[in-house]
Amino acid sequence: MARQPRPAARSGAATTELLIDRFRPAGRILLAEGVPQSYVDLDDPTYLHFDYVRRMASVVDAASPGGAPLRVLHLGGGGFTLPRYVAATRPGSAQTVVERDAALVTLVRRELPLPTDDIRVRVADARAALESEADGGYDLVLADVYQAARMPEHVASVEFATEAARVLRPDGIYLLNLTDLPLLAFSRVQAATLRAVFADVALIASRAMLRGRRYGNVVLAAATQPERLPVARLASRAARDPVPGGVLHGASLDRFVAASRPVTDAPTGTG
Repeated sequence: MARQPRPAARSGAATTELLIDRFRPAGRILLAEGVPQSYVDLDDPTYLHFDYVRRMASVVDAASPGGAPLRVLHLGGGGFTLPRYVAATRPGSAQTVVERDAALVTLVRRELPLPTDDIRVRVADARAALESEADGGYDLVLADVYQAARMPEHVASVEFATEAARVLRPDGIYLLNLTDLPLLAFSRVQAATLRAVFADVALIASRAMLRGRRYGNVVLAAATQPERLPVARLASRAARDPVPGGVLHGASLDRFVAASRPVTDAPTGTG
């Protein structure tokens, strides 16, 4: 895919760049330090370029009856691809996006205008913003938080998952995107971490990822209500994706997690 550069924003040591997709004129790809982070089609917000975003969207689509508005909290903004998707597929949804990089927010607002006033943006740290939210306010919490291509420890712990569960409605769903290497050690730990908090957890990834053959993205879905996740629908959608995927749930997730242990916040010291 040949692309032409658009204006770049700088935030600390990180450079964010927006590029044009020459083969899809309305397509824009957002790179952070040279790593693709988001893809937005300005003419078609339902076009989802990256397979992990399609996997997250499959959970959004199955979360409640089609078209019903949702209250959604997005932790991590990027190009605001999923907020645009929710706004297009579920008009009237009330969405809050938390993004800590003010320069990135400025760039996105200027070059990729948001389609509706129903998307509220907060410039804040994801953990601090989550802890400030009231109990039971959201149908969905979506976490896609990275700094310099790494998921910060303070958003990968049991304590963070507990906060996500707290702000969800009883039938709400938590979605987590992470990147991992072959053997998927981090994914196993994160699955164990969510299982320490949520009653129902599923993992969605490409078949190549599940076979330990490539680096890439893994999506975890979790709910406090037992058997809340529409596993059969998610598995069917994953299998039909252009990048075929699979779902681990129940016994298959048991085997995947094996002896992996949940991760908790690092001690702050005894002072």
